[in-house]
Amino acid sequence: MTTDLGVCHPGDGMEALNRLPGLAEPLLQIDLERELQQLRQEDSWQRETGRSSKTLAKYPDFRIVLILMKGGTRMRQHKAEGRVSIQQLKGQVCIHLAHRKVDMSAGHLLVLDCGVLHDVEALEESALLLTVSWRRDLAKGEE
Repeated sequence: MTTDLGVCHPGDGMEALNRLPGLAEPLLQIDLERELQQLRQEDSWQRETGRSSKTLAKYPDFRIVLILMKGGTRMRQHKAEGRVSIQQLKGQVCIHLAHRKVDMSAGHLLVLDCGVLHDVEALEESALLLTVSWRRDLAKGEE
């Protein structure tokens, strides 16, 4: 049987997600403000990294992660195997790329192609919504 990688049906690939299946429901409705309040209560928020995050949606080929960062903190240089969008919800960050810096404030959206090295510096307390997507044929082995 040939699979059309361009077609997505509700529940596709869910059997591969044996952890946190509730993050892969056909419909997810999320209160971002409530989630941010909960992140401020996490132990990770009190640690020296000054950052807390929560995966809000997790499908084999798609993730959404809410990230809260204290001002003056930084996520070291990294890259994603999939395409990434960073939506600035609150505060201000600077995204450091190989040959440039991008300042982002609330309401801005940045999209990075797969494999782009970057780091994130919070200039003040900031909330980001990170979305990562993979090609469906590359996501087969994902858990």
